[in-house]
Amino acid sequence: MLKTNEVYNMDCAQGIKLLDDKSIDLVVMDPPYLLNLNRVKKTSTFNNYANELMGLKDGFDLQILDMLLPKMKKINIYIYCSKRQVRDLLDYFISLGCNYEILTWHKQNPSPLINNNYLPDTEYVVFAREKGVKLYGNYFTKHKYFISGVNQVDKKKYGHPTIKNLNFIENHIINSSKEGDVVLDCFCGSGTTLVGAINTKRQFIGFEINKKYYEIAKRRVEEALSKEENIETKNTK
Repeated sequence: MLKTNEVYNMDCAQGIKLLDDKSIDLVVMDPPYLLNLNRVKKTSTFNNYANELMGLKDGFDLQILDMLLPKMKKINIYIYCSKRQVRDLLDYFISLGCNYEILTWHKQNPSPLINNNYLPDTEYVVFAREKGVKLYGNYFTKHKYFISGVNQVDKKKYGHPTIKNLNFIENHIINSSKEGDVVLDCFCGSGTTLVGAINTKRQFIGFEINKKYYEIAKRRVEEALSKEENIETKNTK
């Protein structure tokens, strides 16, 4: 078993192999989306934003899910995805008899990549859980949608083009795990899921293949752990 509360600079396909079976309580991950950027008119806006996504546009191999199944105590997973990936993910988990939901993040200030398309103001999250997996949380954390602006502050601060909203991530964690549980993010990027786990008193494991984002995630984790430690020290005085 890999150590918990660590970020690992490795391909998740290799990292997952190092996990003990039945060791993960919850998976929250944001893998590369399957995007059709060829249809977007190449304007200056395209050059400034869409070019950042070119390396993330080809989706991910569903074999990653096959590898994850034995590592989870029970299937309990949130996967951020594009509209083009929703059907394949639903088919995958329905074939396993899972309960599922489609959650959405609605952005009030989306990028203007329209041309012959609707605005890219909605991102999708496929949530699948094995029968018997409990859903916790409360009225305020269990909305199926989340509305916010694109977090330009964090995007600029951490340099990741697809950074997710920390509050929405924390809702997933609160709704689908208990304090002390182990949360895994296979594509942790700048570390938002890992920070969410720290803030909600869960353990975590993160994999990030990109050295630049790994270093950013590691720094964010260290800052969040230090902040949490200071809070606990203050509360014990």
